Amino acid sequence: MPMLRNNEISRPVAIWLFAVAAMVFGMVVLGGSTRLTGAGLSITEWRPVTGVVPPLNQQAWLAEFQKYQHIPQYRLLNSGMSLAAFKGIYWWEWAHRLLGRLIGVAFVVPFIGFLAARRIPGRLVWRAWVLLALGGLQGLVGWWMVASGLAGRVSVAPERLTLHLGLALVVFCLLIWTGLEAWFGPGRASLETRWRLPAALVAGLVFAQIMLGGLVAGNNAGQVDNDWPLMNGRLFPTDYVGPGGFLHALLHSQAAVQFNHRIGAYLLVMAAIVAVVVGLRRRSLPRGTPPLAFLFAGLVLAQATLGVVTLIDHAPLPLALMHQCLAAVVLASALGLAWRVRRA
Repeated sequence: MPMLRNNEISRPVAIWLFAVAAMVFGMVVLGGSTRLTGAGLSITEWRPVTGVVPPLNQQAWLAEFQKYQHIPQYRLLNSGMSLAAFKGIYWWEWAHRLLGRLIGVAFVVPFIGFLAARRIPGRLVWRAWVLLALGGLQGLVGWWMVASGLAGRVSVAPERLTLHLGLALVVFCLLIWTGLEAWFGPGRASLETRWRLPAALVAGLVFAQIMLGGLVAGNNAGQVDNDWPLMNGRLFPTDYVGPGGFLHALLHSQAAVQFNHRIGAYLLVMAAIVAVVVGLRRRSLPRGTPPLAFLFAGLVLAQATLGVVTLIDHAPLPLALMHQCLAAVVLASALGLAWRVRRA
């Protein structure tokens, strides 16, 4: 294993961080499945430790089912649901929470070991502590999100769902970036600085677009205005602003959140085209950057196409999940591009 002075490179640490990032990616996918199957409110209590054990007998299952029957989602949407059907949604949410716990273990145990062995590059130790804090915060935000759907609503609040998704992706990005730093070391800053800000802005745009997608998911906005490129036959939806006003519409209007998500997609397609054009000017980019630019552009175009197909088909579960998975892959590619243009 190549080593630099002061332990500036640590491949085992990088592998650990990349492995945890892969688990977070799986968490995002499983979270999307949980939402799309309507399972997110099936467990009505937050038990960080004892909740790891699922119901083990008929009496325990009936007790969990009775708790679910007291929330609005059951009374207004799933009244008359059988115990077998409840078990189906329960297992989705239980698996989602279990994976969250496993991610915590997969991060904390090696972290303690690497700290004790002094294998984490000194410049990255504080980042690891930040990741640990964000992981704990994510658990709290997850319960805060679930709590919003236990009284007065039949689903979780869209803004809380989006925040929960956004925080997961922040952790995902920090894991990848820190892993790259651990694998390659500090490196030399590229003398070519003009592409740093554009690359960072593109990565930020991808993140913002995913947040807009979270609002679409939280409002079930993929079930309305399923024509394209128009929206219900119009360029601009007439119901963009509802009775709650403009600010309320940005978070809760189905037409508004879908329109905003479409505009974000168009901006990203434009960014992908620019990435291809810039990538062809190889002399103006740090070495190895053009292939990343082409990869990013291809992923964006594939994601945009998949988004249109998903919308027109009224967001069926397989397509919606593929769209969400590919969004995280696009974000990772944008992040890799932003990281690469900063280094010689």
